[in-house]
Amino acid sequence: MRFLQFLKYEKPYIYLYIAGVFVVSIVFFTDPQSQSDWRTFFYGFLLSFLILAAFLFYRFLQNIRAIQHIHNESHENLSLEAAFYQQLMEDMEREHIRKLNHIQEKQKEYYDFITSWFHEIKTPISVLWLMQQTEIDAKSLREEVSKIEHYVDQALYYAKLDSFNQDYEIKNCHLERMVKELIKTHSKTFIAKKIRINLHVQPVIVQSDSKWLQFILNQLITNSLKYTEENGEITISTCETLKEKQLIIQDNGIGIEPKDLPRIFNRGFTGSNGRIHTKSTGIGLYLAQELSNKLGHYITCTSKLKSNTEFVVHFPKNYDAYLNMMK
Repeated sequence: MRFLQFLKYEKPYIYLYIAGVFVVSIVFFTDPQSQSDWRTFFYGFLLSFLILAAFLFYRFLQNIRAIQHIHNESHENLSLEAAFYQQLMEDMEREHIRKLNHIQEKQKEYYDFITSWFHEIKTPISVLWLMQQTEIDAKSLREEVSKIEHYVDQALYYAKLDSFNQDYEIKNCHLERMVKELIKTHSKTFIAKKIRINLHVQPVIVQSDSKWLQFILNQLITNSLKYTEENGEITISTCETLKEKQLIIQDNGIGIEPKDLPRIFNRGFTGSNGRIHTKSTGIGLYLAQELSNKLGHYITCTSKLKSNTEFVVHFPKNYDAYLNMMK
């Protein structure tokens, strides 16, 4: 920092000094009883100017020392003001680093997802190319196109995750109607795998965004269908307590290993099932939980290996969706 640059920040002291000299000059030269001795006046002026210059130079040195110690954790040799500004800048630096790390983490997550997504979507596309060279089986064709559509939906909702607050509409959602629509969408898969569906869904109404909630439920139903073997059974029901409404999706599929259960909602986590039984991006349940939290809902899961898995979507009654969106 240059001294002239420093003086720009010390203008109040300089203006105060000039005002003082001006007032003293008026009193000195207008007092009829005083003897107008120019030498005495200028001597006093020069002396006061030197005192001001020494004061400003001392403050300049203090600022230089503060800048030199800005990366030093020790505040002992700094003035109270300099120590305060150093602490403030250190806090700003930490906050900047935290935000930068968060952005870099998000970018890495997005890159990992896109890379995984491209690998996954290449499989059904390759199958379609092979089918084109042979007799086309309508059933297999529908399955592969359905996979592509599912992966595209995941990519679309993942891309919209950060801008969620700009694309939502909270309204009354009929769970029974929504579940039946999804069952109809997956009817061919139910029939192909001979999976029995038990519906015990009451006409329950919840406050949510219908588009996002449908995507959440679709992820859970798709997950159950994926890991339920032929001739299996899926049960979808509702439950209501004093504190919340619940939608329960239960299957008698392969279950989840206990060591994997706490991490199934982590981004990119596929677990043993995703690696052994079927390829998985590890993004579906992550998106379902993230979107649920943004809507004021949340998902829990319990499972017993080689026996059953149960997902529960919780809709708290005391939750104000509009207030949360405003926040």
